[in-house]
Amino acid sequence: METELSKRLGIEHAIFGFTPFPAVAAAITRAGGFGVLGAVRYTAPDDLKRDLDWMQEHTDGKPYGLDVVMPAKKAEAPGNRTLTEADVEAMIPQGHRRFVEDTLTKHGVPELPEGEASGWRITGWMEQVARTQLDVAFDYPIALLANALGSPPEDVVRRAHDHGVLVAALAGSARHARHHADAGIDIVVAQGYEAGGHTGEIASMVLTPEVVEAVDPLPVLAAGGIGSGEQIAAALALGAQGAWLGSLWLTTTEAELHSRALTAKLLAAGSGDTVRSRALTGKPARQLRTEWTDAWDDPAGPGALPMPLQGLLVADAVSRIQRYEVAPLLGTPVGQIVGRMNSERSVLSVVDDLTRGFERAVERLDRIAGRDRS
Repeated sequence: METELSKRLGIEHAIFGFTPFPAVAAAITRAGGFGVLGAVRYTAPDDLKRDLDWMQEHTDGKPYGLDVVMPAKKAEAPGNRTLTEADVEAMIPQGHRRFVEDTLTKHGVPELPEGEASGWRITGWMEQVARTQLDVAFDYPIALLANALGSPPEDVVRRAHDHGVLVAALAGSARHARHHADAGIDIVVAQGYEAGGHTGEIASMVLTPEVVEAVDPLPVLAAGGIGSGEQIAAALALGAQGAWLGSLWLTTTEAELHSRALTAKLLAAGSGDTVRSRALTGKPARQLRTEWTDAWDDPAGPGALPMPLQGLLVADAVSRIQRYEVAPLLGTPVGQIVGRMNSERSVLSVVDDLTRGFERAVERLDRIAGRDRS
């Protein structure tokens, strides 16, 4: 499963695995793929440093990357001052706060214990936090810096290139992809509608070849709804140089969900049990459909606030739902591939299945073409 890009990065398989869990990212890299650690939850630089130290010790000298979130558009206070978390908190309407509390009360969700802070904060979506993450990350030999919301600022791209780090950005349309190319991005991730988390409205089968054509000769990774080697073969046939997989790793044994109830919901879910909702961050993000997403998507409700207000609004609520495993409200970002995630397996087992599926697809095409690989 080699491509020009995988050879350039020195990896065995053109499998790029995005995950918020260091143990999963390291296992993907050790298995011959390319682990990409999501940095959005690291609001304290020392926490990111601790986990990158761990990654260094557990990747056997093989390459890995980091994914940050730097929105293409940032909110500013009067005088062109960048908004702080306190500024954003002050902009949240009281009616929305009441709606959150009413929904939690309806489902009997207890308060967090006294002195226990929310474990889920959205501050990682703010540019100034992402910049502190980069101050840490560039002290490590990361091979790739990915940005999930648009092209990173020009100075960030330049800084990455000065450190010999390739830059990737996710795109939900050919127009977005061309913007990335103009911004000096090295790799475009064509993320289809099926993907978990923030995603656009074009399906992967349509999007991938459009993006490949739009940014040629830049390498493209296909993302969204990919969970088998046969799908990776299809992505390469469409012109991609690899596949970017995220949701598939959530039910691996190395994942740190810390919730048996959530794992059980993921294992039981079908491909039709997700929804694109603004409930979590304020931007459309595919996630498990729950009574929480239904409440926010109900026209009778107040509607989600724009990013980053929505994320700050629901941060404590999400932590309470997760801590007490309130099943009707419990969810997570995940793609439509959740329908194939029906057992807990190691990362290595998943990668082995992907490579075997890829071989089956190639052999099938060889038979159709009348080629004998023996």
